[in-house]
Amino acid sequence: MSQDTGLFSIKRPRETLGSVQNFSAIPQPQSALKRASSIGFQNPPFSSQNHRNSLMGSTGRPQQPSFTRMSIGGPYGADAGLSSVRRSVSSNMFSGAGASRQSYAPGSLSSNPAPPQNPQRRSSVFSRPSTGGGPMGHQSFFTQVPTVAGVPRDPRPLRDRSFQARIGQELLEYLTIHGFELEMKHSLGQNTLRSPTQKDFNFIFQWLYHRIDPGYKFQKAMDSEVPPILKQLRYPYEKGITKSQIAAVGGQNWSTFLGMLHWLMQLAQMMDRYQSGEYDDACAEAGVDVSGDRIIFRFLTQAYHDWLQGGEDEDDDTAEKRLVPHVESMSREFAVGNERYVQEMEALEAENRALRDQIEEVEKSAPDIAKLDKHFRILEDDKRKFEDYNQNVKGKIEKYETRIKFLDAEIQKTDTDLQATESERSDLQASVDRQGITIQDIDRMNSERERLQKNLEDTVARLEEAHARVMEKEAEASQKLEDLEQIVKAYNTLGYQTSLIPAAAENAKGQDYELSLNINESNFSASQIGGPPNRISPEGDRLLAEPFTGYHPAHLLSLDLRGSVRNSLQSLRKEINERRKQGIDDDLDRRNLLDNIKEAMDEKRSEVEALEHRRRAAEEEFERTKEITTTQKLASDAQIEKMEKELAKMRATLSDSVQLMEQREMNTNIEYEQLTLRANSLREELHTNVETMLNDVIRFKVHVQKGLEDYEGFVVDEVEQELGGEEVLQEEL
Repeated sequence: MSQDTGLFSIKRPRETLGSVQNFSAIPQPQSALKRASSIGFQNPPFSSQNHRNSLMGSTGRPQQPSFTRMSIGGPYGADAGLSSVRRSVSSNMFSGAGASRQSYAPGSLSSNPAPPQNPQRRSSVFSRPSTGGGPMGHQSFFTQVPTVAGVPRDPRPLRDRSFQARIGQELLEYLTIHGFELEMKHSLGQNTLRSPTQKDFNFIFQWLYHRIDPGYKFQKAMDSEVPPILKQLRYPYEKGITKSQIAAVGGQNWSTFLGMLHWLMQLAQMMDRYQSGEYDDACAEAGVDVSGDRIIFRFLTQAYHDWLQGGEDEDDDTAEKRLVPHVESMSREFAVGNERYVQEMEALEAENRALRDQIEEVEKSAPDIAKLDKHFRILEDDKRKFEDYNQNVKGKIEKYETRIKFLDAEIQKTDTDLQATESERSDLQASVDRQGITIQDIDRMNSERERLQKNLEDTVARLEEAHARVMEKEAEASQKLEDLEQIVKAYNTLGYQTSLIPAAAENAKGQDYELSLNINESNFSASQIGGPPNRISPEGDRLLAEPFTGYHPAHLLSLDLRGSVRNSLQSLRKEINERRKQGIDDDLDRRNLLDNIKEAMDEKRSEVEALEHRRRAAEEEFERTKEITTTQKLASDAQIEKMEKELAKMRATLSDSVQLMEQREMNTNIEYEQLTLRANSLREELHTNVETMLNDVIRFKVHVQKGLEDYEGFVVDEVEQELGGEEVLQEEL
């Protein structure tokens, strides 16, 4: 029965806390699916030794909704209240006194409940629905994440040896600090997490999972336990772990399991930090206050534990006295929390009032905003126009400055030429005056000068043509020289590659095969050769051995290529050809050997593939057989349960038909006696009839025998008569 809603009160019949809303969206642990609860499989057993909340989700649990946070007294107001719940005691072996540790998780998704025994026994469980009815303003941090299609790829560098060593050391330190060896009675070494055994993995996994869900009990093989546990924990990469890998941990797949164990360790550490309140500040910064949840959870756990300490016949006054300290403690904690919020609210209200006053003062003293905006837009337009004008003026200034500099240089050059011309004119005039030359002499000299000037121009033209031809030849020679340098460079490169250069190389045999050009690097200037400076190309200096002499082909190269170098290279070529032939023969032998090895490897690979195919087929057959066996076992269990029910029903109806069976037995005995008497009389009658029939048969037999004897005598007489008659006829004849 459910009690009427109202405020929390102690003056009621004894009741559980099963109907009180749990202000948490923490998902249920997997142990909720493994053991049955004792009240319709909805409420978990409570253990005072383990107050750890489980952070896992259970199979089939719906997506957690979004709640709206309400006031502190919300669940104890008109919408919630304690309900009177009487549970039936289950005969489940997990709910007995022998179970030392049990989980908080509700078992609403477990198997069918056992028949009730005592409907009025005290309840020892309370429900903690993760999708509770109390409105809340935030979701759990462990809300289910939509799964990604396919097998996700683990971004962690699990194949990296340094990463494996680091996470292995962290895991080993965590196991050592928290007493793994003492709890599991199993020792760990430095190399345990490098080359573990199957037993090491099983113990470490069980211990880490017990850190997350202390009430869980491992009852099956690890390859059957681990996959559903990882799925319930929402391990992101559980699809990449198979049962066959779990059954044979180690080798190539150990990095995957090491990453999974490290993830379990981090989850356990996160739960420890959550229990110790390390995330409360972060939640507060994110706008989520969990202090109220913690206060309510502490009140429920402590009050419910003290309430369970009472006996079956404890009155309500005593129960009220047990719970009053917890109610007062919860009120004090809420009062302390509310004081902080009240102070913050008062400070914020004061700051809000001050800011509003400042805004009002600024609005009163400030000029018209529309006029300021209009004036600001005008100024912005003027500023843009002035910037464009300044850019245009700067461009013109730069152009004019460049022209001014050019014109100044031209003016200076013209002034210099003018001064030189004036000076030359003055000198010539003075020279003419000193010589006393007449006008006829001057005309004659002018004619001679014109003739010489014409000859000079013709000579300069021929010189230009010759210079052009020389430049062409020089360019051609330079190109040939560059080609020769490239050839020398290629020769030296090949020499280095073939171990001919330097002299200490393998194939050099102490001789220097490095080729270089004997080019003169001196610069024959115009003063050295007596010509004008502009007629000699600087690049042409390196084409001359002397100012007017080129290079001789035999002196240009540092080695005698056609002589000793060619002979040495030919001998080296013969030697290399011999070694090459020997290498080709060896290579053919090795290739034949390699082909044979490849053929053998292909055969072995084919055998391995065939064996792998057979192994996969055997695994598939094993899985099918296992599924069939499991299905048959379930069907057999159902049939056995059905037959047990029928047997119980038959036993229940057996006592009603005992008297009827006894009466039927008596009637059957009487009928049996009567049938026995009738059978005896019938037997005697049959014996008499048989004797009579035997006498008749004997008499008939005697009669037949006598008749046969008479007939035999008659036949003998007849035969004798016939024989006697024949003898008489023969005698007469």
